[in-house]
Amino acid sequence: MSTTEEASLPVSAPTDWLGTLRHLGPGLIISAVIVGSGELIATPKLGASVGFKLLWFIILGCLVKVFVQIELGRFAVSRGMTTLEAMNIIPGPRFIVSWLVWLWLLMYVALVFQVAGMVGGLASIINLAGIPVANWILALGVGVSCSILLVVGRYRLVEVFSTVMVALFTVCTMVAVGILQGTPFAITPAQIIEGLKFQMPDSFTVAFGTFGIIGVGASELIYYPYWCLEKGYGRSIGPRESSPAWFERARGWIRIMRVDALVSFVIYTSATLAFYFLGAAILKAKGLTVEDNRMIETLSHMYRETFGQSSYWLFLFGAACVLYSTVFGATASNARLFADALSIFKLVEYKTPEDRVKMVKLGCVLLPCAFVGVYLSWGAPVSLVFVGAIAQGLMLPFLAFAALYFHYRHTDKELLPGRSWVTGLWIAGLCMGAVGLYQVFAQFSKLMP
Repeated sequence: MSTTEEASLPVSAPTDWLGTLRHLGPGLIISAVIVGSGELIATPKLGASVGFKLLWFIILGCLVKVFVQIELGRFAVSRGMTTLEAMNIIPGPRFIVSWLVWLWLLMYVALVFQVAGMVGGLASIINLAGIPVANWILALGVGVSCSILLVVGRYRLVEVFSTVMVALFTVCTMVAVGILQGTPFAITPAQIIEGLKFQMPDSFTVAFGTFGIIGVGASELIYYPYWCLEKGYGRSIGPRESSPAWFERARGWIRIMRVDALVSFVIYTSATLAFYFLGAAILKAKGLTVEDNRMIETLSHMYRETFGQSSYWLFLFGAACVLYSTVFGATASNARLFADALSIFKLVEYKTPEDRVKMVKLGCVLLPCAFVGVYLSWGAPVSLVFVGAIAQGLMLPFLAFAALYFHYRHTDKELLPGRSWVTGLWIAGLCMGAVGLYQVFAQFSKLMP
């Protein structure tokens, strides 16, 4: 029997903590995608706009999506279906594919703008570092390097790269918040208490866009099951059957997936709160706003007021690591969606697994071309990021509906979570729906005379 065949055999999940830790990984990739434009750009922008007023909203945005994330992952690894395949079985109107897949396609196009904004931000950082090269060449270099790394490597490369970048980013931001307490911008208990009171800003657009991409955004909710399958959770469970052994394996690997998602939650929530605190405490106090033309210079004040003026170079390096890891992880994830979508829309048929791998690699080439092209055509990195952010926010209620549908209609009773978890899932769905409706109502109100 070959090594490949042995690796494809079903296997029980480890029950010890060391074994569990060895099998974590999808959440770290998702953290790398999350801890980027949302934390580095959108969260400080919101803090600079409203101060501590929406601290409760930031915490809620990180927390509620975990329930949907794990529910989508549970369905994927137990049924061996990708997210798009799962979305395609949602009942309702169909034209080639389900109505929900068409909505996803609109969001997917908007995500090209979001990642293009990150490519532009990264090019600006390299320029500010003193490298006298035109922005279009730098943006092209970012795209080409991502393509090469992803075409020659696979899951392990993405996992290791993402883990290192997320670790560096999280440590730096947490240290910055600690140092902040010894500066004139120190956070007071009164500010925290004020931020935990339920209150809404005068303009909700920035807050809504931020909600869409902090924590597990709509795109990451869709990415996550792909990385769980590629990590091997579904393969280790084996094809679905009604035997006690299969249910035992499924429960074991779903438990590891939940630990993975919760570790990811701790990482990205820590990073999100850290950048929100820095934006609310420093940028708001200095009267600075995060805009397209001075985005990086404005954000650098969060480090210069904590680590000192000489930390400007540290910020540039950290911001470059964060944005590059995000572009890298987003390209890898979206390439898998690209390959899957072509099959679901019946544009291609994969006769072997190798055919799908080739299409993923093609996606790793085409997507960076699209990112660079959009940035060079439009510019305005902050605006580009918020195009994708708002599209993700509008998609969230539909993903919550899908998670509830899978839970009640397609989950074996032996794999159902407890009542407290189901309650959390319903609360998450209601919160996502409420935020989406509030945004629609707010925009509609502006159109009324």
